[in-house]
Amino acid sequence: MAQMGERAGSSLGSVADGGRVRVRVRDLTQRFPAGDGAMTALDQIDLDVHANEFVSLLGPSGCGKTTLLRIIGGLIPPTRGDVTVDGGSVQDALRARRFGVVFQDATLLPWRTVADNAALLLDVTHQQSRRDDVAPLLRTVGLDGFEQHYPAQLSGGMRQRVALARALALSPDIMLMDEPFASLDAITRDRMAEELLRIWDGSRSVIFVTHAINEAILLSDRVVVMSSRPGRVAAEVRIDLPRPRGGDVRQSDRFRAYEAELRGHIEEAHG
Repeated sequence: MAQMGERAGSSLGSVADGGRVRVRVRDLTQRFPAGDGAMTALDQIDLDVHANEFVSLLGPSGCGKTTLLRIIGGLIPPTRGDVTVDGGSVQDALRARRFGVVFQDATLLPWRTVADNAALLLDVTHQQSRRDDVAPLLRTVGLDGFEQHYPAQLSGGMRQRVALARALALSPDIMLMDEPFASLDAITRDRMAEELLRIWDGSRSVIFVTHAINEAILLSDRVVVMSSRPGRVAAEVRIDLPRPRGGDVRQSDRFRAYEAELRGHIEEAHG
């Protein structure tokens, strides 16, 4: 069988081929103080994410996936290297509200209803005139009828749906998602991944952090495998599975072949 993925540094295809590079990372290195010295979390990362491309960052705990995501989103500055968004700075992208962010913890405000939590970023950015956009967003994420519920009345999956609606409320070009389904049970996690595919529908760029090989294959156009600390790009694999993708794709021979390939890359990255 022909090689399915391609090593880092090779010419990779994607659904976004021919489109512009939305996020470009070059020579990114991140060090943190550690005792009398410094710990290198990321080492010389190069990465491109195209417009409307879904890219997953896959690798072991502590390899720097979340750190890389936070640097791209402007939450921490890099020690060395550059990140650009459509050729401009991350700070310009932040001012233009280009990013939507979803973390592992939904971080909803317990005293606000579902509708008010989903509208939080609109309120904070003084865009209350767009509050009418919240109701259709809640329908999109499957929360129609729960608008006046409070977080304590929701399941974990429902709280993450609110967090997703909140991130989408600003109509971001780029979604940054840090293991948003990791705390959910296996069945709910699978359902949320399928819901995310339905909502995304190729309409924006997504950078998605995960430990789960199956999740990365189901969601992604491309999977970036990171090595153990210091985090480096160990391999990149283009996922050539037809869209739209449902849960049944997990049973295909090609899906299983991608699982084996990615598992092999991760084992090599561990050394």
